[in-house]
Amino acid sequence: MNKGPVSQFLLHHYRHFNAAALVDAAKAYETHLDSGGKMLVTLAGAMSTAELGLSLAEMIRQDKVHAIVCTGANLEEDIFNLVAHDYYERVPNYRDLTPADEVALLDRHMNRVTDTCIPEMEAMRRIEKVVLEEWVAADQAGERFFPHEFMFKILRSGKLKDSYQIDPKNSWMVAACEKNLPMIVPGWEDATLGNMFAGHCITGDVKNVHTVRTGIEYMMELAEWYTKNAKPIGGLGSIGFFQIGGGIAGDFPICVVPMLHQDLQRNEVPLWGYFCQISDSTTSYGSYSGAVPNEKITWGKLGAETPKFIVESDATIVAPLIFAYLLGW
Repeated sequence: MNKGPVSQFLLHHYRHFNAAALVDAAKAYETHLDSGGKMLVTLAGAMSTAELGLSLAEMIRQDKVHAIVCTGANLEEDIFNLVAHDYYERVPNYRDLTPADEVALLDRHMNRVTDTCIPEMEAMRRIEKVVLEEWVAADQAGERFFPHEFMFKILRSGKLKDSYQIDPKNSWMVAACEKNLPMIVPGWEDATLGNMFAGHCITGDVKNVHTVRTGIEYMMELAEWYTKNAKPIGGLGSIGFFQIGGGIAGDFPICVVPMLHQDLQRNEVPLWGYFCQISDSTTSYGSYSGAVPNEKITWGKLGAETPKFIVESDATIVAPLIFAYLLGW
């Protein structure tokens, strides 16, 4: 692929340290895809509110991402941004805010994520109203769906289209929905919509708490997807693991391989064929997010020969640059 000006800048200037690790990771990602491999991407933190969809959506459309594991926050916040972008407020001096300043934001129902405030009424409550209709309909029909499937339902219903405030091509959830991309959302219960769902179960609006399928079922789905899609290529596994941030979004899915080997004795299933983590967590003892990739060898997650990269930097800076390289920008 011919590389555009952003990629050429990276190749010329990013030669050492974390900069070189960024380029090495991007090149290896490209090699993995060119060899016939697939890539699973994990999203932690608040990457949707950081508008990663500006590059991730195109990665999905161009088949450079084949599955996504994300927190419940990232699942919903991309759609919050889709329908309420004009009501968001940026607070560039967020480090200087006093407790009284924070209370003033609270009083206005502006939920702050670093330098960006999400408007509760225009974003969260608007989505709650639409998804509640889907929860209740499924509940009354005795049906059960995963959290991301409910999100796909409301996108496909067209009920939100009149509320779009960004070009939908910049929404990674819209792109994922159009592709029917395999998705895993561990720990959805601690997200805003998860809290709302619990509330509606308490009030009786939803009778069956199991209307929304849970994390154990997600792991079962992931196990079958990985078993079906992971093939040996050139001595490595055909599925790569591109981890943005740490926490449950990364820890949950990477464990599927040792589970397949150790608990299900599916020893023919290959290890992950590529690994990269972007994290500003300092390398440390006892920290998952700060663990170096080689530690994963002892857990049966990665092999000695697996290409491994860690870029110790801010994912909001690094991920769009790697995606730009892969897209040829």
